[in-house]
Amino acid sequence: MQFKDIIGLESVKSQFIQTVKENRISHAQLLVGPAGVGKLPLAIAFAQYVSCLDQKENDSCGVCSSCKKYQKLIHPDLHFVFPVVTGKGFTNPVSDNFIGSWRSQIENDPYFDLGEWYQTLGVDNSQGLIYSSESNEIIRKLNLKTYESDYKIMVIWLPEKMHRSCANKLLKMIEEPPKKTLFLMVSEEPEKILQTILSRTQIVKVPKIESRDLSQALTSEFNLSGTELSNVVRLAGGSYRKARILIQNSDENAFNFENFVAIMRLSYARKVLEIMDWSEQIAGIGRERQKSFLNYCVRMVRENFILNLKKPEMVFLNGEEMNFSQRFSPFINEENVWILADELSKAHSDIGRNANAKIVFLDLSLKLVKLLRP
Repeated sequence: MQFKDIIGLESVKSQFIQTVKENRISHAQLLVGPAGVGKLPLAIAFAQYVSCLDQKENDSCGVCSSCKKYQKLIHPDLHFVFPVVTGKGFTNPVSDNFIGSWRSQIENDPYFDLGEWYQTLGVDNSQGLIYSSESNEIIRKLNLKTYESDYKIMVIWLPEKMHRSCANKLLKMIEEPPKKTLFLMVSEEPEKILQTILSRTQIVKVPKIESRDLSQALTSEFNLSGTELSNVVRLAGGSYRKARILIQNSDENAFNFENFVAIMRLSYARKVLEIMDWSEQIAGIGRERQKSFLNYCVRMVRENFILNLKKPEMVFLNGEEMNFSQRFSPFINEENVWILADELSKAHSDIGRNANAKIVFLDLSLKLVKLLRP
């Protein structure tokens, strides 16, 4: 993967290239930023540039033996760590047990998220981890001599999913790594990373994709133009993944909208038996999808509140969402908007802590009954 394959983010690409040219590559770097902007493919492109045998002014060459192996993600000095699950034939799973699926996922869609990764593994309702056994593999690999490159590179996707015992075992390795070792960590929630790990990394802030770059990419890939393109770019908020979902009218977006409408209508009508049925159904969809739905609800509450304030120029809704919100927005006001947002965020946090999903959603729905019709 080359820098030219990454949408936008030119300032971060230039920063990476400059550190290589000046021979001041920090051994442990943490890429943080919004979801869907391409942090993982950016990390891989940087790794490829570091390992390239014929580095060009602004990118790796793409044709040397190192680059060709990077294109297939099979370079012997490139290693990956990512959340995995038990119950797939492994009692002490490590990333290498799933490396074939991982490579296919990146090749098919490098802008994927955790929920899509779990779907690839066929474990929608599980919570993946980077288990303690992974630390032994990391230490073993990084203590080996390099095969072909100057650097051994370890890309860790979502280090916040690292079990505490794994993180503690890696502290010394990250603080005093073998010579020519590079850790590239890619995080969605850096505040959840063990502080002792966080303090040993250089933070690389990855911004949203600029509207111009996103527009150009979408025009090229989906042949969009005019108002349709402008609306997608505005709604995407700098996220390529979100833009693609909006364009493809994906099942995820349709599912979230349908269930948002359903629970708001049931709560307003105070149909408790139907609310209980809905809570049971939503409890069975998998935790990552549940969190995605709750994030969607927070956004819809925000948009409806702004619409109720008569600020349509600040509203980011597609046509179907707008049709519903024009009728629903009067019920989101100064008296309930902050409490609604807090309750949705609390439910998101509870789901992330493996709370009983049926209880979480039933409790949330009953609170919505009160908040929508006090």
